[in-house]
This record gives sequence, C-alpha cells and structure tokens, in this order.
Amino acid sequence: MTEPSDQQRPQVKRTISLSSASPASASAPARPAKPAPVVGPWRLSRLMEAPHRLSFTLAMLVLVAASLWWLAVQIDRVTGLLGLSVAVPPTLTHGAVMVLGFMPLYFSGFLFTAGPNWLRVTPLPARQLSGPLGLQTAGWLIWLAGAHMAPGLALAGLALAAAGLTWMFALYWGLVRKSTVEDRVHAKAVGWGGAVGVLCLAGMVWAQATGMTDWALVLVRTALWGFIVVVFVAVAHRMIPFFTSSVLPLIEIWRPFWVLWLMLGVAAWEVLAVWVDFAAPSAHAWPAWTMLCIAVEAVAGAVLLWLAVVWGLVQSLKIRLLAMLHVGFVWFGLALLYSALSQALWLMTERPVLGLGSLHALSMGFLGSLMIAMVTRVSCGHSGRALVADDLVWALFWVLQAVVGVRLLAAIEGMPPEMTTLAALGWALVVTVWGLRYANWYGRPRTDGKPG
Repeated sequence: MTEPSDQQRPQVKRTISLSSASPASASAPARPAKPAPVVGPWRLSRLMEAPHRLSFTLAMLVLVAASLWWLAVQIDRVTGLLGLSVAVPPTLTHGAVMVLGFMPLYFSGFLFTAGPNWLRVTPLPARQLSGPLGLQTAGWLIWLAGAHMAPGLALAGLALAAAGLTWMFALYWGLVRKSTVEDRVHAKAVGWGGAVGVLCLAGMVWAQATGMTDWALVLVRTALWGFIVVVFVAVAHRMIPFFTSSVLPLIEIWRPFWVLWLMLGVAAWEVLAVWVDFAAPSAHAWPAWTMLCIAVEAVAGAVLLWLAVVWGLVQSLKIRLLAMLHVGFVWFGLALLYSALSQALWLMTERPVLGLGSLHALSMGFLGSLMIAMVTRVSCGHSGRALVADDLVWALFWVLQAVVGVRLLAAIEGMPPEMTTLAALGWALVVTVWGLRYANWYGRPRTDGKPG
C-alpha cells in the first residue's frame, strides 16, 4: 500500500486563533507564593508555649551568668582590680555550675521535646516544667552570689538546684514508665544518667554543709562522667547517625548497640578512675593503675575517632550544621587520647605537665561543641526556620574551637595565667552572643505560624 498523494488527501480547513497567549499559559501552573514569615514581639508568656522555649531560655541565663562570673574571677586573679571576696573556693563554684548548672536545663529542652516522640507518650506542657526548672535556675544564680557573700547562701542555692533536678528527672521517669514502646534503651540510659546526677548533687549539698570541699569536687567529676557524658553519648548514638543519613542519603544509619555500650563503658570507667585517684594516698602512689588507665583511654580514644569517620565525618564537612555535630563528637576521642598522653607524661616526669587540659578538651570541646550544634538544630527546627547554621553561628562555632585550643595551651605547666583569662574571655563571648541570639527567638512566634 502506497501513501496517498497531496491531491488525494482530504482537504482540511485550519484556523489560527489570533488571541494572544501569555508565556505562563504554556507552562506548568505557577506555584502558590510562599507565605511571608510570621513576626511578632518578644513576650515572656510565649516561653510557656513549648518545653524547649522555657528550658533553653533559662539554660542560656545560667550559662551566660556563669561564664561572665568566671571571666570576672579570672580578671581579678590577674589584676586584683575587682577585689572579689571568697566564701566558696572558686574552683568548686566553677566546676559545679559548669557541670550541673546549665547543662541539665538544656537537657530538659531535649528530653521533654524529643523524649515523648521516642517514647510515644503525651508530652508535658511547659507550665508543668516551670517548677523544677525555676528551682534550678534560681538555685544556681544564688550559688554564684553565695560564693562571694556567704557559704550558707551558697548552700541554700545548691539545695534548691538539687530539689529542682530531682523533680525534673522524676517527671522524666514518669514518661519512661508510661511508655509501651519496645526500644527504650536510649531513654533509660538518659534516665539512669539523671539518677547519678541527682545523687551527686545531693552529695554536694552534704559536702558543702560539712565543709568537705574535696568530696564536693570529686562528686562534680563523678557527675561530669556519670551524668553529663552519659546523656550526651546516649543522644549522640541515637541522633548523629539519623541526622547524617537524613541529609546524606548515601550514608546508612549505623548505630549497633555495642557502640553505645562502649561509650557508656568509657564513662563508667572514668567514674571509677575519679574515685580510685581520690582514694590514692599520693598522686604517684599506684603507677600500675595509671598505666592501665593510659591503655584504656588510648584504645577507647582511637576507637571513637574511628567511629567518627565511620559516622560520616568527612562527608559532613560540606553541610555546616551537620559538620558541627561531627566535629564536636571528634573531641570525645581526642579528649581521651589527650588524657592518656597527660598521664604518661605525669608518670615519666612526676609533674602535671598538661594540667587539666584533657578535662577541658572534654567539657569545652566535646560537650560545648555538641551543645551549640544540638541546641542550634532544635532552635531552628522548632521556630519554623530552615535547619541551617548561618554565618554567625558557623563563625561562633569555629571561634569556640580556637578557644578550646587556647585553654589547652593555658593548662600546660608554666604558662602565664593570662592565657586562662583569654580562654575565659573567648568562651564568654561565644556563649553570650550565641545564647542571646536564640533567646531572642524563644519569646517570639514561629515564623511559619505553627504552634509550639
């Protein structure tokens, strides 16, 4: 069969519309315009709209107050200009508020926001948390004032903080008991860490009341490892792989429970080390124990650095907010390796060559970096904003890393005291700018107009 010629084809009249068509009519339907961000004045009442708003605001208040106080103490040590009186040893005042002051308040923002989602239970309203959080905030501010005014006032503040922390974790354990989900491992790890914190703070009240400063200091170190670090590693084990895989789909969620047990085991070992060192008759009494500690910390530190790489450290560096989480976690492994090096030098020279460097690598590097990363993420997500670290937060994060380096140098034997003052200044600057920036959000409506 041949194709018909033009003459054989039926003639069809074609008409061409003369009406004009806009370019938009030929393309896909236009997307609806994105609504303008909701704005509104800062109001105290808005802190009661969600647990994280109240918790993070009070945590910022204690964090900034404690940091500016410590800066003032360091300036007075170097210059003597302020003439500060001493009712409680500054080392104890500093250690207690930096370990047990603002960190539990930040914890409450996570535990009563993400915790109910983990446990599949009804969240508590922020007003129900105002009592325990208010007691802690008032207690720590009184503690700072009492450190220079009167030991009894400081003791009263410590007692208020202990009551508030006990109340807070009683509420949290109530959520855990109500939950029927099968996987409550992380939630229970956090709860048991909180129990350690409550016992340590109660013990500090007793030690302060009886004038046993050495016992109070060892309880602060116990709370650091047995409470604060335990909560951080439980949350890190659950959330860092999840956050990474959600942003970098090529990286699968990998969080076997042996990794969690390893990190919790490290925390338990360090608690044991705190008490063994406290019981030692002299600093150089038990070299075999010190060698064992060096071996444990060196191996654990190396494994944690390997874990940081496995969790996507290198890939995360392309995304600021994710990189902050991963870089913060790296400090955990570095702190343990630095502690092993410090003890090895101490064993060889019989002098504390590196001082408290490893302690600050842990507290400022690991805990401080993850605090900024985690709180920034929650603050962005629960304010209706994009989950990003903008230029300000990104710059503050890296200033913090430099400040940690300065503090490690300041801890080295023979360094001038001005180095510690410089580190205190850098820390106070970072946390004050960062804290005030996000506290400004907590009293304002979400930009997307949603509740919470």
